Amino acid sequence: MKFIDLFSGIGGFRLALEKSKFECVFSADNNKYACETYNKNFKEYPLIDIKKLSAKKIPNHDILCAGFPCQPFSIAGKRKGFDDTRGTLFFDIVRILKEKKPKVFILENVKGLISHNKGKTFKKILNILSKKFNGNINKSNRENLGYNVFWKVLNSTNFNIPQNRERVFIIGFTDQKINFEFPKSLKLKYTLNDIIKIKPKKIRRISKLSKGYIDKHLRKHKSYNKIKNLNYLVANEVRKSRCNFRFDNISPCLTTKMGTGGNNVPYLVNQNRFYTLEECLLIQGFPKSFKLTNNYTEALKQIGNSVSVPVINSLVQQIKKKIK
Repeated sequence: MKFIDLFSGIGGFRLALEKSKFECVFSADNNKYACETYNKNFKEYPLIDIKKLSAKKIPNHDILCAGFPCQPFSIAGKRKGFDDTRGTLFFDIVRILKEKKPKVFILENVKGLISHNKGKTFKKILNILSKKFNGNINKSNRENLGYNVFWKVLNSTNFNIPQNRERVFIIGFTDQKINFEFPKSLKLKYTLNDIIKIKPKKIRRISKLSKGYIDKHLRKHKSYNKIKNLNYLVANEVRKSRCNFRFDNISPCLTTKMGTGGNNVPYLVNQNRFYTLEECLLIQGFPKSFKLTNNYTEALKQIGNSVSVPVINSLVQQIKKKIK
């Protein structure tokens, strides 16, 4: 089985599909730093502007994978949807699906995609992929793609990854007879404490001012006496006006915003340090041997923008049961 890796980022999809012995025949991403990381791990540098690429030039494949840009639909962004140029990249997926007609596609995006524009955006996406669609995809195509489509919101915590990361997955099959079932939840046995218990070599501290904000908000917390000494007490979104705490041995969601400012990186309160890059990778389910770009802020963005590898692993195992 052959697959393509669109908006490949650092290769989360590829790690999962290659583990299942599928062959990657094409990758594409327009971020040079992500391509640096991709090259370190897969010996390929897939710097390609997918908008300028003819679908005919893409190799034939059985599975199309795409974690298409989520910022246009994320609650952390301005939520412009298809009015954002990144949002329109969905239609590049559509033209590739129409041209190559792979047996399966796997699409991933933020949970906010479902509620964007009162649900109209998500309905439009599902209609284009499956049912008859009367809007313009492009001048030469006003037809639906005709896939047998299934979707569900999955949380990384349900796949033995200690991160509260909800993402919507859309799976499509050309075979209309397939009744796809999403993987069942697993009991969380791997905790945040398992990841942070090893003392890192390189650490980053928070500024005294921000540390003061954390202490101030922590003292006011209704569960202060219960949580103040926990080894896995995490602070994130640290601001003068607010500070969020997580104290259930699960990490808050890692986001692309980690690369835009220090206080957006989760902070271990009682260790007095931010997460390390190595810890962030483990919290996303990447192997310890995985290599990142040398640009620290870009590495943080890449991790936050990636998929949780074990979630994709579980999806692929379910898909393998349905295709030949």
